[in-house]
Amino acid sequence: MWFIRFMTPHVATLAMFFASVLTLRALEPISAFNSGCRILFQGDSITDGNRGRSLDPNHILGHGYAFITAARHGAAFPERKLDFFNRGVSGNTVLDLDKRWTKDTLELHPDLLSVMIGVNDNGKGVSVEVYEATYDKILTEAREQNPKLKLVLMEPFVRHPGKPVPEGIVSRQAVVAKLAQKHGAALVRLQKLFDDAAAKTADDYWVWDSVHPTYRGHQLLADEWERVVREYWK
Repeated sequence: MWFIRFMTPHVATLAMFFASVLTLRALEPISAFNSGCRILFQGDSITDGNRGRSLDPNHILGHGYAFITAARHGAAFPERKLDFFNRGVSGNTVLDLDKRWTKDTLELHPDLLSVMIGVNDNGKGVSVEVYEATYDKILTEAREQNPKLKLVLMEPFVRHPGKPVPEGIVSRQAVVAKLAQKHGAALVRLQKLFDDAAAKTADDYWVWDSVHPTYRGHQLLADEWERVVREYWK
């Protein structure tokens, strides 16, 4: 939009506004986002994104992939009245998620539920067997409450430059893939996404501490989440 600098300030502002509207309108709606859809993001600190704990709309969704997704589609399709929620909690394992499942998931009655959990389970000694059983249990409860619920499962990932992915993470990634198939969920594979991205530049460009994405990494994650969800519900 180089031509905008030659316009008067008022005309330039209008031009930028309409350019933004056109950009948003070029975005195709996601089939899974029905009119009035309630979309809930659940998980640990990667989902939490330092979200606010009040109703302040400036901070309620945090500053990660959940915010990016909600901002993009909420702005592009206001007529659909999409409602986005973030209930990620930093440091959570699947056992913590189970304890707050009723309040932070079932009572919100989501139409689409996205979950990413597992990296803390590996670090805090939750066995793979307990991880799988508990994860399966809470997904079953969500399905029982709403048989039409759309599920999105996101695999845990880590980036240790020059080191293999820990076996505990690999095992949990396999569990997530297994549960996605069992519960009819879209599966977002993140390990390969960040491995491929890191091959193009330094790891800390995308993930600053082996676990938490940078703002660039969150954009990458949001784009992959959207790609998978679009493909799964064509």
